Amino acid sequence: MSVTSLIKPVFMRRVKAARYNATHTEAVQRQQLAWLLSRASRTETGRRYGFDAMSSYEDFAAKVPVIEYPDMRHNVERMIQGERDILWPGATTHFAQSSGTSDGKSKYIPITADSFKLTHYRGGFDVVAHYLSLYPDSRIFDGKSFILGGSYANELTLPRGVVVGDLSANLIDRINPLVNLVRVPSKRVALMKEWNEKLPALVEASMHENITNISGVPSWFMTVIKSIIERTGADTIHDVWPNLEVFFHGGISFEPYREQYARITDPSRMRYLETYNASEGFFALQNDIDDHAMMLLLDLATFYEFIPIDQTGIPFPEALPAWKVEPGHTYALAITSCNGLWRYAIGDTVTVESVEPLKITIAGRVKHFINAFGEELMVHNADAAIARTCHDLDCSIANYTAAPVYAGDHTRGRHEWLIEFNRRPADMNQFAALLDKNLQAENSDYQAKRTDGLFLDPLTVIEARKGLFDSWLASTGKLGGQRKVPRLSNDRHFIEPMLKFNNDNK
Repeated sequence: MSVTSLIKPVFMRRVKAARYNATHTEAVQRQQLAWLLSRASRTETGRRYGFDAMSSYEDFAAKVPVIEYPDMRHNVERMIQGERDILWPGATTHFAQSSGTSDGKSKYIPITADSFKLTHYRGGFDVVAHYLSLYPDSRIFDGKSFILGGSYANELTLPRGVVVGDLSANLIDRINPLVNLVRVPSKRVALMKEWNEKLPALVEASMHENITNISGVPSWFMTVIKSIIERTGADTIHDVWPNLEVFFHGGISFEPYREQYARITDPSRMRYLETYNASEGFFALQNDIDDHAMMLLLDLATFYEFIPIDQTGIPFPEALPAWKVEPGHTYALAITSCNGLWRYAIGDTVTVESVEPLKITIAGRVKHFINAFGEELMVHNADAAIARTCHDLDCSIANYTAAPVYAGDHTRGRHEWLIEFNRRPADMNQFAALLDKNLQAENSDYQAKRTDGLFLDPLTVIEARKGLFDSWLASTGKLGGQRKVPRLSNDRHFIEPMLKFNNDNK
């Protein structure tokens, strides 16, 4: 009997709970909100809004405004300095550093003891539970997990006992010691700051282990796996890890990388499960291998609200609770959770794919889109179009970003793409033309603006040198396993320094 078969019954209870939640969305979510309000009623925030007198979601939504990070930055900075009972009861010693806001600073998301236990670790437990339910033949616990994480690198001077870094660094640091017996790499290697030193250490730590599952961001794990294949002289990673069966991935869309993973693995033995594990909480997971939509996790001490896109940025929008959303609609996501985030707009947009169970796909970032000419191009449009283009032309990308170029005296506006290829297309002009065509197929607004070239010229592609995006991330102090490149921007704030890096190093 395998170790996995002995452990599996412990996990199946969470699958049963998820099935109940799927048909009791309102009851479960109202219960979560009531607990959150009660737990935080004696905090500074709870007293300000009168949490102890709130008896319903409707009361809560009428009195507490939807906020973004700048609205709570001051309170978080107080928490970092050791003040207690601000957003959540007690003192908070762990903070997840996330991408910067419009004022150019990083965000520091509190990770309370409750959010470690009730949200992040329970979410990870649920992912494994649903995987085991989907694949009864799994032997995932008969080998080791390879969890790719970030570090505690940050620019702050911190009080003693307070740590700030990537979410993954916090999770690895606080993980149950028993898990370390079945996980690689060691905590020392996992938390190394410098990627150039960390990568060879990761290869050395993992290439002789019996790895059955891997977890991380697709773009960064691609680099690790290719380095292991090169180091060992293997054809695929299954020659190194013959018992590898699943990749739990998240952070960015997997679509632009799907074919690349098919090339470096044995597809007959490889499975993929998407997760939605953000700095702010563990929100959703893929519970059906044939459906890439993710089931919202309703009982992980998080209350969800869905804001119509045209209502974003309003303190009291016409937000919908989870039990009132409609399939096919795209919303901005706001959460209330046990890390002290109250009606916090996390910056992601999601599309509701079904309501029973409540399943979503990530549409992109609220601020990561191009709508310079009325085209409303979203990240999921771009990911799908570039994946189809790479498939048709037998090429692959490492990273990309895109931004508008505004009309000149003799030119119309257009989109400019900066792309780093793993395997470049034979004809770059053909690639650009096909990408433009596929974008039109994915987005009717873009198609309308491109029709007959009346409003937009064809997009242009600039080929990035090898390693450009890593160099740019390093220059911002954000190189590491959890860092992501902004895919789309409505201005040229991101692309211009990248183009300068590209030109300066040719």
